[in-house]
Amino acid sequence: MLTPSDTFLRALPKAELHVHLDGSLRAGTLLELASERRVPLPAAEPEALARHMVVADAKGLEDYLERFELTLSVMQDSAALERISYELVEDHASESVRYVEIRFCPALSTRGGMDIQEVLDAMLRGMGRASAKFGVRARAIVCALRTTDPRISVEMAELAAANRDRGVAAFDLAGAESGYPVDEHLEAFEIARRAGVPITVHAGEGYGPDSIRQAVELARADRIGHGTRLLEDPDLLSLVRERGIPLEVCVTSNVQTRVAPSYESHPVRRYVDEGVPVALCTDNRMMSGVSLTDEYVALRDHLGFTLDELRDVARAGFAHAFVAGEERATMLAEFDQATTAPGTTR
Repeated sequence: MLTPSDTFLRALPKAELHVHLDGSLRAGTLLELASERRVPLPAAEPEALARHMVVADAKGLEDYLERFELTLSVMQDSAALERISYELVEDHASESVRYVEIRFCPALSTRGGMDIQEVLDAMLRGMGRASAKFGVRARAIVCALRTTDPRISVEMAELAAANRDRGVAAFDLAGAESGYPVDEHLEAFEIARRAGVPITVHAGEGYGPDSIRQAVELARADRIGHGTRLLEDPDLLSLVRERGIPLEVCVTSNVQTRVAPSYESHPVRRYVDEGVPVALCTDNRMMSGVSLTDEYVALRDHLGFTLDELRDVARAGFAHAFVAGEERATMLAEFDQATTAPGTTR
């Protein structure tokens, strides 16, 4: 069995299906934007700020989410949103990510007076410019939050539906799970479904397998964000496998939020062995202090994934992207060609 090198994993064509815009700023950009907008920060140097923003001391998901207030404080105008979106696509391009879905909740960037369409437009402009320059296919996922009024979730679903042909790939429900069930947001899911907008739901991260079951049975999710605690319910695991519902797995984030005690104990190995579709993702590049390549390295170093297994995981990212069938077929063909060419075997 071949063990892939760091160089191979960085060059491996990858798809990123679960990355939050407000959790993935560059530290230098956060400093510059905060200075221009007179927003106080806990550190004045990029390296120190980057260290502060990595959540290494969370007791759970709620602690992990607290850092987002800092990044959101500078994401309240179109220039900042456009820059952050552009840079996130550029950062992915630098590590051979060829397709990325960037998710965020536009309602959280309206404090400066923009409406939700203006917020989304700014994000799409930055994402689109970078996509054209760096050759990365990029899409947006509009998030609603479990902790906000369900009427806002309806607005987010309507926004996703209205921009389906402008770069929005899907609708998501994110945020703290415990005490905030899926069934409070069913109207929003129905709006997305009627408009043909795919659905992904954060579940099984901050709460148990019941959260995943709600996402599957009530929201009729096409993908599950995290799904870390799926292993606790064998019947549900079988259902997810039989329906071919992919898990957007974010290993480092799961260790930080304590849903997985360690890299070695993370259930992603079991899911792959059980035949559950898995796409490897970062969740938040800043708060988790990782790149997508780092996540592949973690599977290799801590969970014994071989070169062929990691290639299969990478291919699954393209296979489960929220794109039309023709575009998916093109991406898979490009991946197969790139990974079977001479010099790509180690």
